[in-house]
Amino acid sequence: MELHLIRHAHAEDTAPDEARRLSPRGRRQARALARRLRATGDFAPAEVWHSTLRRARETAELLAPAAPDARQREQPGLAPEDDTAAVARRLARTRVPVAIVAHEPLLSALASRLVTGAAEPVVFHVRKASALALTRVGRRWVVRWFLPPEDGQ
Repeated sequence: MELHLIRHAHAEDTAPDEARRLSPRGRRQARALARRLRATGDFAPAEVWHSTLRRARETAELLAPAAPDARQREQPGLAPEDDTAAVARRLARTRVPVAIVAHEPLLSALASRLVTGAAEPVVFHVRKASALALTRVGRRWVVRWFLPPEDGQ
């Protein structure tokens, strides 16, 4: 199974946190990431899961042209401080390629858990508007590639 971990793009600095939307810079970042993901020829999730926070949903929506056949799904459990073990269990039951658009520190801890078997110590840092591609091999995951943010964020 293929998995893409994508951190939301730059968001406005407003309150409340769950309502923060993408900034103009963030919208540019997300569109650029969509073009880059499409150019890899390797981004074909069947589902795009995003957190309940607005900035993740907006990022996922802007990534849609890169995977036009993917079903967008808002998923609880993908907020910044949520339990990576619960996400890993859900992924273990998933049989279709998935992209997850979420937040830090969840994504870095999740990548660390999937690849090394433990969320701590964190060995990845998923920056805004970046994508980390993993493949499941047996019970573990291996890194296939990483797209850093285009603007160096």
